[in-house]
Amino acid sequence: MAMITLLIADDHTIMRDGLKRILEGHGDLQVVGEATDGNQVVTWVRKGGFDVLLLDLSMPGKSGVELIRQVRRIAPRLPILVLTMHEEEQFAVRTIKAGASGYITKETAATMLVDAIRRVASGRLFISPAVAEQLALSVGSSDAETPHKQLSDREYQIFRKLAAGQSVSGIAHELHLSVKTVSTHKTRIAQKLDTKSLADMVKYAIAHGLQDAD
Repeated sequence: MAMITLLIADDHTIMRDGLKRILEGHGDLQVVGEATDGNQVVTWVRKGGFDVLLLDLSMPGKSGVELIRQVRRIAPRLPILVLTMHEEEQFAVRTIKAGASGYITKETAATMLVDAIRRVASGRLFISPAVAEQLALSVGSSDAETPHKQLSDREYQIFRKLAAGQSVSGIAHELHLSVKTVSTHKTRIAQKLDTKSLADMVKYAIAHGLQDAD
């Protein structure tokens, strides 16, 4: 079996060490690098030298769907396997549409990671039946029925953090944006969701199962 080399991108040392332990003993899998933020990921991708990127969605600096799109522009053929705390299918659909090759939660990594790596390394997708169903439904579906699908990827990210109780200033600091920029996104989110207050946003998020798992 051909060797598959990996870059692990996660800002938590414990998580990176845990992933490496899961991969120990599999002779066809080798971790050749680690990254702790979006900038390091981009540097590694430009340098190359690995077959699969294991990518955490929530890291300092550029992360999530935005980072997936940048990686895809630099290395169009590089398989990206997303590892995340987010369980809802809607978030998975956005990452796959952005160019990820697979999506698994950190809770299932112990049992699914090796198979997922081998699958995306072979050029195939690794997604759950529920995510596959959502992808199919999203083709030709009416966004008017689900207003949150009208949000841009950045708006969706900020919306979920607002709904989880994070402040505008806290979100700005976490995402390395200005307070003014986050406030502008908040206004646009309210318009698209037809919500009048933060409480309305929270109610919308709960009703659609979109609370931020972080």
